[in-house]
Amino acid sequence: MGYYTEFRRSIDHPEDFWREQAGKIDWIKPPKTIWQATSNGHGVWFPDGELNSSQIALDANINAGRGDQAALIYDSPVTDTKRSYTYRELTEAVALFAGALKNQGIAKGDRVIIYMPMIPEAVIGMLACARIGAVHSVVFGGFASHELAVRIDDAKPKAVLTASCGIEVNRVIAYKPLVDRAIDQSEHKPDCCIVFQRPEVTAEFNSDRDVDWQAATEAAEPADPVPVKATDPLYILYTSGTTGKPKGVVRDNGGHAVAITYSMKLVYDANPGDVYWAASDVGWVVGHSYIVYGPLFAGCTTILYEGKPVKTPDAGAFWRVVQDHGVNLLFTAPTAFRAIRKEDPEADQLARYNINSLKRLFLAGERLDPPTYDWLKEHTNLPVLDHWWQTETGWAICCNPVGLEMMKTKAGSATVPSPGFNVQIVDSRGHQTPAGQQGQVVVKLPLPPGCLLTVWGDDQRFQHSYLDPVPGYYTSGDGGYIDEDGYVFIMGRTDDVINVAGHRLSTGEMEEVLASHPAVAECCVVGAHDELKGQIPIGLVLIKDGATINHDELEDELVEMVREKIGAIACFRRALVVERLPKTRSGKILRRVIRQIADGEEYTVPSTIDDPAILTEIKEQLG
Repeated sequence: MGYYTEFRRSIDHPEDFWREQAGKIDWIKPPKTIWQATSNGHGVWFPDGELNSSQIALDANINAGRGDQAALIYDSPVTDTKRSYTYRELTEAVALFAGALKNQGIAKGDRVIIYMPMIPEAVIGMLACARIGAVHSVVFGGFASHELAVRIDDAKPKAVLTASCGIEVNRVIAYKPLVDRAIDQSEHKPDCCIVFQRPEVTAEFNSDRDVDWQAATEAAEPADPVPVKATDPLYILYTSGTTGKPKGVVRDNGGHAVAITYSMKLVYDANPGDVYWAASDVGWVVGHSYIVYGPLFAGCTTILYEGKPVKTPDAGAFWRVVQDHGVNLLFTAPTAFRAIRKEDPEADQLARYNINSLKRLFLAGERLDPPTYDWLKEHTNLPVLDHWWQTETGWAICCNPVGLEMMKTKAGSATVPSPGFNVQIVDSRGHQTPAGQQGQVVVKLPLPPGCLLTVWGDDQRFQHSYLDPVPGYYTSGDGGYIDEDGYVFIMGRTDDVINVAGHRLSTGEMEEVLASHPAVAECCVVGAHDELKGQIPIGLVLIKDGATINHDELEDELVEMVREKIGAIACFRRALVVERLPKTRSGKILRRVIRQIADGEEYTVPSTIDDPAILTEIKEQLG
């Protein structure tokens, strides 16, 4: 069955379509009701079904004869460690730690915060929570104590799981003091803090609540999977909100298991036994969907990588992992490959490794700029597939549906809506726009399985943030357009559209022009306040390693390129060369903060920023 047939079936007959997909996972009690409406039009999926996500990820693979297949490969260049777990070994480790959690009084419905580095115990902790019906909330390891405290107060966990340290390129970060300060600051106090000791740092236990991970495991008996309702929460994952208070996205068990299993075939064409690598972190949604749950649901081998695209030790790091473990499918954010391209523009490092096992490259998390797309195509000769999704949706809203058919790619496009997502473009009044015209990207309700149920503890915020802006639709907060072929182009957050003398212009389009200059490795464009025109664009650019162009000369060339490609109407006159761009730890450029600096406004240093010192440098240059 081709894409268009499957897509239409998912929109016209959603209950029949998702009943079929639900039949592909192991239920404890299969659902009879597929979708149940709610007053806001959002609805819930499989409300009378029962299952266990840990059982589907682990035990089901043993039952299918994959017990001796590698389930998880841990590769840590920062500790020079590699370790592999078969499905049988991983199931035993998860069951035993689930027993340890039960011994600490943790039961179905209790919340557990996981604040850990990229080590196997993080995955084991997540799956152990799922096994006993506890709700995990993974917080990116290294977050400041205040941010962790905010999440503790919101989720009210019974336990915190952590490690003695995390390891960065040039430093070791002790986690236990951060956790202790967070608990001191929070009003809610967890009953216990289970600490995994790493060789690099030994954490001090200074409270009755502190428990040694190894000792707790040794004292435990393996726990069997606990049946939960499909609508019971599997996890809470916090994402940034406009108010500054993070939003706790709630993911259910049933819809998540069905949708993520379906997506592994649809989006990635992953099959049992494939080696699948999502080069992200378990603290982000990619880590939940495609490091932990998705590959295991699909019977793949998943890679857990504790390293960076560059500096661990060089720009060949990703290609080394592909070669060493026979990776078939690689998914990461464009920023990772921009970093690699910047340090190795001629792909000399790539030439050192055999990547013949690799079938396809997948990118998401931010807009895939055409120069990065072209560089990857040129140097890997592989399909380079962009897809677009959000923390809130949990899987791809738009993709190239290679599990159904490989569609023609268009640089800058995430291709077409995934089956189940009725994507539309609307104007400021909620009216659909014609092909090629930019507007807000929305999804007609109901959303397919796997998307957020609500915001933890604040259903009103869920309604206000996502459903109220355009009644009858989920509002993505992104702007873009659909071309005459039905291809979706995401041009960035709607607040990245700038208004120059009454004309709405996309900063994404301008970035595309700047990035096409042969000396530019990476860039961003923001709109700065202008007394005459309302806003004018300012570009910040990084120069490729080895490029020897005068900065004033480069600025002149970039200004001329924007004038030529977009027109004088863009009023693009400034392109500053910078050493670094301020980013979150997941690689997203902090455009709003740059815009506030450019406008001379007060700004808050985001908790997710990779290096706060960059903002001071930017402020000095914008002057």
